[in-house]
Amino acid sequence: MPVKAILTDIEGTTSAVSFVFDVLFPYAVEHLPAFVLEHAHEPQVAQLLDAVREDSAEPEADTIRVIEILLQWIADDRKATPLKALQGMIWQQGYANGQLKGHVYPDAVEALKRWKQQGYALYVYSSGSIQAQKLIFGCSEAGDLSPLFSGYFDTTSGPKREVGSYQRIAEAIGLPAEAIVFLSDVVEELDAAQQAGMQTIGLVRKGGELAGHECVASFALINL
Repeated sequence: MPVKAILTDIEGTTSAVSFVFDVLFPYAVEHLPAFVLEHAHEPQVAQLLDAVREDSAEPEADTIRVIEILLQWIADDRKATPLKALQGMIWQQGYANGQLKGHVYPDAVEALKRWKQQGYALYVYSSGSIQAQKLIFGCSEAGDLSPLFSGYFDTTSGPKREVGSYQRIAEAIGLPAEAIVFLSDVVEELDAAQQAGMQTIGLVRKGGELAGHECVASFALINL
């Protein structure tokens, strides 16, 4: 079946892993304590803090303890939805004041623009929150890329290494899974997407291979 939509990962695919670990995570660590203390009383933040208490099985944790848990989750690179949402809020401030600019590889920028012009529908699926995804592309070094995308998916659609997540995404997009190609640098994610019926292409920017999948070193080498 011909490809009608492209679903892309971010970290290691459209964007450098180092941007997340060397820029975004340290920024969140630095600013999270003050952000939580300042905004803990706001309904949206309070709901997220309660979710942290529930997820950590510490229902009586005070705000300082919740901050400690969140910082440990960042250190562990835990894919916890309330953490991702709070990080997104913190990063939004950084992007708004010009301290952060989203990294997107030039070859990815060029390909995404070309695919959009050719009529493909573009979507993002990342473990980072939808808010964080929009910020990376909307406040990127290459300018505002957000008009290129028709939708965003995060862990609220399910873990990235589970087949059901890709089935739900295909249903949400409104296309047969076979009409969607998924781009990622993680073989377990590609495996899950493939098992859900999607076409797959692996990004191996530093060389190598992702067994069972077509692999390229650059978006410029992707032939749809």
